[in-house]
Amino acid sequence: QSKPRVGIVGEILVKFAPAANNHLVELLEREGAQAVVPDLLDFFLYCFYNQIYKAKQLGTSKKAARLAGLGIRALEWLRLDPRKAFEKSRHFEPPAHIRELVSYAQPIVSIGNQTGEGWFLTGEMVELIHSDVLNIVCTQPFGCLPNHVVGKGVIKELRRRYPASNIVAIDYDPGASEVNQLNRIKLMLSTAQKNMKNA
Repeated sequence: QSKPRVGIVGEILVKFAPAANNHLVELLEREGAQAVVPDLLDFFLYCFYNQIYKAKQLGTSKKAARLAGLGIRALEWLRLDPRKAFEKSRHFEPPAHIRELVSYAQPIVSIGNQTGEGWFLTGEMVELIHSDVLNIVCTQPFGCLPNHVVGKGVIKELRRRYPASNIVAIDYDPGASEVNQLNRIKLMLSTAQKNMKNA
């Protein structure tokens, strides 16, 4: 493996829309890294799972929870064939099941934390670390308070639990300096290259 792998997590729009994250994937690849972007379907599974949690823990509608359970089964059925192909591949890894993401996040943040990307953001970062993607860019949008609280709030604990992890939170506010974003990403990549040499 000659390139450092860098995971991209964060608020759903900023993570996936190149116009919102200043073409982060292209930037990372231009700087000699391999970008790793988790599955979009996981976000929908997260939304479904939250309904089940709320019915069990907060007494909300059991009917909504049953429908959410069916939603999870339907989405997992849709990606069954790709999952099997990824399991056989030497180059790709299958996505984690939603309950695995829950088990990753639970020791660090409450599953009741469901504002914005809530506990899902932590679960995704731990999934990347478990997949040997130790370098992570956490994209933060438009002064979005829930994302800042969970994203920046768990980084210290993740570094404590996974000392080899190299995580940087980048603000993508309209007023944020692109040069500042680039400098922070380059600093993270420089640490990633050093860690690869020392491994």
